[in-house]
Amino acid sequence: MMSRTKLLIAFSLLALQVTAQDKRPITLNEAIHLGIKNSKQLMTSQAKIEEATAALKEALNNQLPDAKLAGSYLWLSSANVDMKIKSSGGSGGGGGTVPTVSKAGYAIANASVPVFAGGRIRYGIEASRFLEQATRLDADNDREQVIQNTIEAFVNLYKAKASVSLVQENLAEAQQRVKDFSNLEKNGLLARNDLLSAQLQASNFELGLLDAENNWKLANVSMNILLGLPENLELVPDSSMVNESFSVKTLNEYLQTAYANRKDLAALDFRKKASESSIKSSKGDYYPSLAVTGGYIAADIPEVISITNALNIGVGVSYNIGSLWKTKAKVQQAEARAKQAAIGESQLNDNIRLDVNHSYLNFLSSQKKIEVYEKAVEQAVENYRIVKNKYNNSLATTTDLLDANTKQLLERMNLIFAKADAVVAYNKLLEAAGLLDENTKQQ
Repeated sequence: MMSRTKLLIAFSLLALQVTAQDKRPITLNEAIHLGIKNSKQLMTSQAKIEEATAALKEALNNQLPDAKLAGSYLWLSSANVDMKIKSSGGSGGGGGTVPTVSKAGYAIANASVPVFAGGRIRYGIEASRFLEQATRLDADNDREQVIQNTIEAFVNLYKAKASVSLVQENLAEAQQRVKDFSNLEKNGLLARNDLLSAQLQASNFELGLLDAENNWKLANVSMNILLGLPENLELVPDSSMVNESFSVKTLNEYLQTAYANRKDLAALDFRKKASESSIKSSKGDYYPSLAVTGGYIAADIPEVISITNALNIGVGVSYNIGSLWKTKAKVQQAEARAKQAAIGESQLNDNIRLDVNHSYLNFLSSQKKIEVYEKAVEQAVENYRIVKNKYNNSLATTTDLLDANTKQLLERMNLIFAKADAVVAYNKLLEAAGLLDENTKQQ
């Protein structure tokens, strides 16, 4: 009996430990670190970098020699062999025996080193290098997007959790009021209608709590998926982020910083350079190709001829005459791509200016909202206190009391949301200025 009791205690302790492990406090910085580590988007970006690096290696390999090796061994049937070489006596044809050829073999090895290809190799390497750098910058830009998405998800989780706590607090107060009103109504000190109003408010809070809990559970699952954590893990977001102060520069400073630091703008600049290099590479088709060649030939036809150590070296020139009328279209395509890149860069500059202005104004607005809601909370709390005193002295109705209580809840919730939204707005401003990743690393 004693051992059974100990076993039950052990299982109970284990269950408590498992339950405790199902909750995990998490800070914003921890969430960002996990978001970066487990981001599928960044994994895809890394794969694109590897692809661009391989393309650059392929372009560099075009500078290396080309080598070919070929050989055959043949069986022949009744081959006619007529030796046209004159004998040393000067008589042709001779009365020698004509050999019977039934097999033959040969081997050829050739190598060529490109010397001049009209710039196709040089500018092809240059374009590939620019594209690789652009891909790396794309990955950096994706990293900032992942950070911003993680921040927004973390803030949504905090807001959902704060809503649940706030509604639970007000629901408990409303339920206690219903109990108090029920006692008063039973003793004939309160109208039935006032009790129904209090019960209705409690029911509304219960419905509000249900919605808040659903939103919180969904936000929790979404956050766990984003961070690569188990879906059933309950995250407890750190609330200290909403109390942090923000160091803000002027709008012009953020604009200048954006033009200097935005990774998407730098990536587009490299793509424009790659397009310009592609134009030069395409024009290389107008020119002939020059290469140093070398080779080795070996052949054997039994009883007829045997060739060994036939080494050769020389210079080869090739020119595709069709390029005179075919290359123009290739050059026009490359020029069109370069034109698109230039227009895209100009358009992105305009979008950056708009993005920074929009983010800057949003942040200023978020700070102003906090000030307004802080005053609104003070006013709502004071209003509820006054109405409650009046109600206790029969100078205010139950409806006035309940309305004041609901107003107090709404203003408190608005303040919590405003502080959380300010965190998102500030980091969105940093993202627009190209400073988000740098700011995250400094924390």
